[in-house]
Amino acid sequence: HARALGALAMEGVELVYANPVSCLLRIALGAYAVYWCVPRGREFYDYSHQLAEGLSQPQIMFKAKTYNGQEVMVDDYREAYWWLRDKTPEDARVMAWWDYGYQITGIANRTSVADGNTWNHEHIATLGRILTAPQEEAHSYARHLADYVLVWAGGGGDDLAKSPHMARIGNSVFRDICPGDPTCSKFGFYQGGQPTPMMEECLLYKLTMHGQRGIAA
Repeated sequence: HARALGALAMEGVELVYANPVSCLLRIALGAYAVYWCVPRGREFYDYSHQLAEGLSQPQIMFKAKTYNGQEVMVDDYREAYWWLRDKTPEDARVMAWWDYGYQITGIANRTSVADGNTWNHEHIATLGRILTAPQEEAHSYARHLADYVLVWAGGGGDDLAKSPHMARIGNSVFRDICPGDPTCSKFGFYQGGQPTPMMEECLLYKLTMHGQRGIAA
């Protein structure tokens, strides 16, 4: 009986499959699948190509476009690291936010105060405290740890953009940076780009803005 029922079921499936209406339905579903998948496949291909091109560029050199559309190669990072390599003593210690530690060591061949393998939170918080402290106070700390201080400027994700995070990280250990204000809301910029008093007085701001607006570090 089971074998007979199976045969009967298969015969029913074959009849439905061979039915003209069923054929038209399958064709319509296939056409819709192609219609839906092709443009999305093209979008995925274009996105993958753009992502691959972006990831293939070295971190310290990248292509950019000027206001008139001209494509240029930005290699300020490499130039800075080579300057450190060529213009500073071999035993020089360089203080910078930890992001640049490996590059300072590997490209500039100089000792970095911190890098991506610095697991000690207080160590990173100390960098945050120094870079966001008023200049004279910052110097009183930094002179015991490093011979040079490296900061990055130029807009976008430069050190000024990161500095509120530096202040908050520093304040997570050294509570006197932003007393009673764990988010360090008074360290940053007003609407329109004007720095707050805390920002304007800090070492990082003075180094980054040195030579502009009458600011000297």
